[in-house]
Amino acid sequence: MSDIIKKIEQAELKSEIAEFNVGDTVKVYAKIKEGNRERIQVFEGTVLKRQGGSNRETFTVRKFSNGVGVEKTWPLHSPFVEKIEVVRQGKVRRAKLNYLRDRVGKAAKVKELVK
Repeated sequence: MSDIIKKIEQAELKSEIAEFNVGDTVKVYAKIKEGNRERIQVFEGTVLKRQGGSNRETFTVRKFSNGVGVEKTWPLHSPFVEKIEVVRQGKVRRAKLNYLRDRVGKAAKVKELVK
């Protein structure tokens, strides 16, 4: 039974996905449907967490819009996610950055990873 499920999940996976980790600042190009029109909206913010696996993997991005924190969670292999572009890489030591939700301003920033 699990072999059948794995084959179905494998068919649903996207072939090209940008390599990004928790703490990175990314631009998510999402398709938005308004009536019969379709457009692409960019959501830029810090990746708080990645969870799940296979075609069920999701990631959460947080940004500040007009002084208010906004979070969105997307399925990684969703057809509504056009592409993911890494703006800068963050230097973090945790898998989930939930503590950033309580911080505002410079305290909410993640240091940049220098290679």
